[in-house]
Amino acid sequence: MAEKIAVLGAGSWGSTLANMLVENGHSVMLWARNQKQVDQLNQDHINPDYMKTLVYSDKLVATTDMKAAVTGANVILIVIPTKGLRQVADQLDKILGELEQQPLIIHATKGLEQNTYKRPSEMLAEEIAPAHRSAIVVLSGPSHAEDVAIKDMTAVTAACEDLEKAKKVQKLFSNSYFRVYTNDDVIGAEFGAALKNIIAIGAGALQGLGYHDNARAALITRGLAEIRRLGVAFGANPMTFIGLSGVGDLVVTATSKNSRNWRAGYQLGQGQKLDDVIKNMGMVIEGVYTTKAAYELSRKRQVKMPITESLYEVLYHGKDIKDAISQLMSRDLTSEIE
Repeated sequence: MAEKIAVLGAGSWGSTLANMLVENGHSVMLWARNQKQVDQLNQDHINPDYMKTLVYSDKLVATTDMKAAVTGANVILIVIPTKGLRQVADQLDKILGELEQQPLIIHATKGLEQNTYKRPSEMLAEEIAPAHRSAIVVLSGPSHAEDVAIKDMTAVTAACEDLEKAKKVQKLFSNSYFRVYTNDDVIGAEFGAALKNIIAIGAGALQGLGYHDNARAALITRGLAEIRRLGVAFGANPMTFIGLSGVGDLVVTATSKNSRNWRAGYQLGQGQKLDDVIKNMGMVIEGVYTTKAAYELSRKRQVKMPITESLYEVLYHGKDIKDAISQLMSRDLTSEIE
């Protein structure tokens, strides 16, 4: 059944999902702040600052007016970087209050809030009143926008404590090349989505330094162990981390040049300074901020995360990457299963 859907955030992932939802038969309005970007989407059906080769459906409508985008929408998909999520959610809450709507909220944001260490669904729950939403669902998994845009086979997870709401999202998004599974473990899905970006920076750095497949496999595997430890400490189901929002998202993010976190790490491994990497990227590198939040959170919870700690020292205290690797490899020997 066709739905009226608002998508907030017209970056690579938000605009690609909006386009796919249109092709799935839904009526979609895409909100962005930038008028030039909106004009390009409406007039030329392109989004060149984010997706250079994708030609968008002429049925996709873009706007800078959030109220116009969400009016009458049964579903609102939010694809905003963690840093700007609260501001957008607060604006949305005020509009929904005026409209007396209670839409299903879906988010595809991957990160942790600085200082509070809140997950995106927690931030949304604090900013959008219960009376202004029916539920909050997490959409997560191994899904680069560039691959979805060319209809490469993709599988992701819709996570919600209310599985009926997750099943609704499953039906909205699923098609011949995009398959959605359901899960009731929101904590695990969000921790997996956020923390894999840290490991992706490390994987890129290893390749930039000239390391090969063995090193990358070791980093990914031990990185997954860290992700699982922290997630389980907050009540996540350990099985979630061997699923799509765990190992699936970790593998694709830590092995692909489409990952901005991997690309950032690669540039660091090549000797560039972090400030220059951030400037050159032109887009938010979630893993840089998540590294700090995860490091601080792990210390508060007394969870061992040596890879995260090493990357924190590199990113925030200028530690030499080669020294960090040497120290990781020379730590006390221990069991793999802890």
